Amino acid sequence: MRTPPICCFVRAAVAAAALAVASPAQAQLGGLGGLGGIVDGAPTRPFGDAAKAEGLTRPLERPLAAVGELPRASVAALSEARRLAAERLIREHPEAVEADDHGAPVARGRLLALSPSPEALAAARRAGFAIGPRISAPELGLESVTLIAPAGLSASAALHRLRTLDPHGQYDFDHLYQEGGAVSRDGPAARAGAAPGGVRVGLVDGSVAPDHPSLRGVKLTQRAFAPGGPRVTPHATAVASLLAGSEGAFRGVAPGAEVLVADVYGPTPAGGSATAIAQGLAWLARNQVGVINISLVGPPNLILAAAVRGLVDRGVLLVAAVGNDGPAAPPLYPAAYPGVVAVTGVDARRRVLPEAGRGAYVAFAAPGAQMAAAAVGGGFATVRGTSFAAPIVAGRLAAALPAPDPAAAAVALQKLAAGAQDLGARGRDPVYGFGLVAFEQRTDPDRVGARTALRGP
Repeated sequence: MRTPPICCFVRAAVAAAALAVASPAQAQLGGLGGLGGIVDGAPTRPFGDAAKAEGLTRPLERPLAAVGELPRASVAALSEARRLAAERLIREHPEAVEADDHGAPVARGRLLALSPSPEALAAARRAGFAIGPRISAPELGLESVTLIAPAGLSASAALHRLRTLDPHGQYDFDHLYQEGGAVSRDGPAARAGAAPGGVRVGLVDGSVAPDHPSLRGVKLTQRAFAPGGPRVTPHATAVASLLAGSEGAFRGVAPGAEVLVADVYGPTPAGGSATAIAQGLAWLARNQVGVINISLVGPPNLILAAAVRGLVDRGVLLVAAVGNDGPAAPPLYPAAYPGVVAVTGVDARRRVLPEAGRGAYVAFAAPGAQMAAAAVGGGFATVRGTSFAAPIVAGRLAAALPAPDPAAAAVALQKLAAGAQDLGARGRDPVYGFGLVAFEQRTDPDRVGARTALRGP
């Protein structure tokens, strides 16, 4: 097995530019993010079929009976569990959450307009819509407006009405991608320490527990982006430790790195919205973060696609988990967007997780099972899922890309691919991508006495 030479990446980038008519940054990253483009905020082929992905996957933050081998028969159960979790969210919080046309949770009565004209907004007002918060993120080329539907009108009906009023406009639901986020001022740094060589990395997740011993040497700057205030989550704390933690036998991929955390979850049932995610990404862009880890998954969305496109254009590497709905599941987003570094997970024997998503967009594999990460309250948990593989790749890339830079981003990806262990079919394949990286970063749970279990999205 061998990895493809660097010249292959150059040819892939040229092909991406020719086929997708991508921006310069997208062309440089096209060999890793896929050969599709984004038109009107939506992916073109080969990701066009993926835009029909139905349902919303959500993280399962509950103990598992076993976290080692996962029987293949259980893969379908994981996807079903996510569907049931989405249905439960809609059923238990009808005041804040409803379903879109495919049953995925969305913020009740809240629609998003991408760069609407004054005439379109005036027409929406006349039709009974209220104008809500705006997102103005010039650093991402993103302008959007929240429209509040008239009382008694479902989100699906409201979206149809907006598209009828303005056939050339771009409108979408405010999809929910994961539990809670919050809007608040920057939180205090947690026992700030000098990051190694100025390594900085962004994290879109919940809030991180700043008092965990493994994060003593980490400078955490946290800000929340959804109503209700910040909420510390086991998932975010585990991911942050894999990025930058260090305690005893446990060591993250970039110990002591500075981590900027955009909390998009918070305590409300309508947290984790596309709006909150876009705001968090814009904040990280303003802070000149070169690499951003985002482990949430869900359906395609116009606002999320626009934010991703803006990041890629700036030379930011967005690293995302492919999700755990199984090899036959439709691609999940943002991992499947062109230019995103999509990461799958492997177990302790370097075998792909049977629940991991697959597709031409997969870029790398990293440890994602039978390993330890920080647990809220101290100690360590055994983690499993592609969302725990993504931060290992993000941390490795962050060491090579301290700030946005399209050329440097392309070089960082080429170097990482050149050093990857080619697994599966020769060269890049839809299971392992370019291959396995940073396998040595896996900390065996027994080495740190991990007892509890945590599964990622």
